[in-house]
Amino acid sequence: MFRLLFLLPVVLCLGWWWFLKTNDIPLKQGRKGFIYILIFSVFVLGFFTLMIYVTNSKL
Repeated sequence: MFRLLFLLPVVLCLGWWWFLKTNDIPLKQGRKGFIYILIFSVFVLGFFTLMIYVTNSKL
């Protein structure tokens, strides 16, 4: 499952692009949404990476 996590920003960005196109909103105006999607994806990926590191460490 972790190896498919790179698809999260791709799917979200495609969904956002589709929303912008169907509502006739220019991409320049929707740029902030792409930035939010990428920031959210980085936090999710970072969280899961941290959890893998924490659960695999031997104390």
